[in-house]
Amino acid sequence: MNTPSILIVEDDQETRHLVARYLSENGLAVGAVPNGREMDRHLAQHRVDLVVLDLMLPGEDGLTLCRRIRADRSTPIIFLTAKSDEVDRILGLEMGADDYLAKPFNPRELLARINAVLRRQAASLSAAAGSTSRRMTFEGWTIDFRMRELRDPEGAQIPVTSAEFDLLQAFCERHGRILSRDSLLSLTGRPGGSFGRSVDVLVSRLRGKLDRMTGASMIRTVRTGGYIFTPQVEEA
Repeated sequence: MNTPSILIVEDDQETRHLVARYLSENGLAVGAVPNGREMDRHLAQHRVDLVVLDLMLPGEDGLTLCRRIRADRSTPIIFLTAKSDEVDRILGLEMGADDYLAKPFNPRELLARINAVLRRQAASLSAAAGSTSRRMTFEGWTIDFRMRELRDPEGAQIPVTSAEFDLLQAFCERHGRILSRDSLLSLTGRPGGSFGRSVDVLVSRLRGKLDRMTGASMIRTVRTGGYIFTPQVEEA
């Protein structure tokens, strides 16, 4: 089994070295860079299983780098932020971050969050590999559980993050049923604390991708505090 490879993007040298040393001492393969230019170089040359990304970087900030990562890969991202403003955390989630941690933080908590994100991803891949139903279709769209891919009615692959895919899978497997936020958090293996309201963000992101071709929302909000996936879903 490959050792998980983590990339830290943090401009503060002391924080960068401290976190890198702690994660390395706890069994992770760690790369650490100070800016977006070095991040791009590292991603091009190495396998990376998760990126720990500081929000407040000089030059290109973390949101910009997150957008660039999400343009061509679904590598999990955890934001580090010194800001207490919830707007910045929501922006990060909207752009595809899997979790966030506010500074100052305990390296042990960061390690726990990294392991939690990696476990969720591994569990999703394992479930997909063991699924007897490889694909499902709805409104011309196809979701492939084994490949973890989403294709639109024209056959084009639509980039989705790990969190988005897990949420869409939960909807497809339970289409026509009202699912509360807590149910969706449980079904996607995400904690209720920092991610308690992120279901709304994930739903918004999915709607933006699914509804762009139809103009009608496939995910309907229920007044009692949940969501329902309205299309008829069939096994392919």
